Amino acid sequence: MKNRLRDGEAFDRLVEEHYDDVLAYCRRHAPSYDDAPDVAQETFLRFVRSGRSPGEGKPLAYLFTIARNLCIDAARVRRLPVGPLDADVPDGSPDADPAAAIAGGEVGALVEALDPELREVVELRFDQGFKVGEIASVLGVSRFAVNRRLNRALAELRRGLEGRNEA
Repeated sequence: MKNRLRDGEAFDRLVEEHYDDVLAYCRRHAPSYDDAPDVAQETFLRFVRSGRSPGEGKPLAYLFTIARNLCIDAARVRRLPVGPLDADVPDGSPDADPAAAIAGGEVGALVEALDPELREVVELRFDQGFKVGEIASVLGVSRFAVNRRLNRALAELRRGLEGRNEA
């Protein structure tokens, strides 16, 4: 009984610490914005059903793996493409302050325009702060594949920013 209570408290802490991150991920990858809370909740339920202890290993990487699979499943069921959220895009004038452009969503718009597999590694690396090995675990690919995708994504973002500055 005491172990069960400790596991319940550990699970409560896990939800408290990671729910917002999982929900943000689901909002970007679920078939619709409205589906995200349900997918996030199901993520934590699947975690509990898996029998893993919240203190075991790296629970956030495992939660993102579950969330990713649930988002893919939800998109299949609804037969809707998984699409990006609309981003506010500034006018892109060459006189624009780079810091203001970043804050205004210019980089976010470029990230949203990336291929989904490139966008996902960028979001996991820079939005969630995952390390390459953790991203590889979430996506079920090698560290080499993650590095290759990350380098391609950064090169595309760099070209996009340079193109906007030249315009």
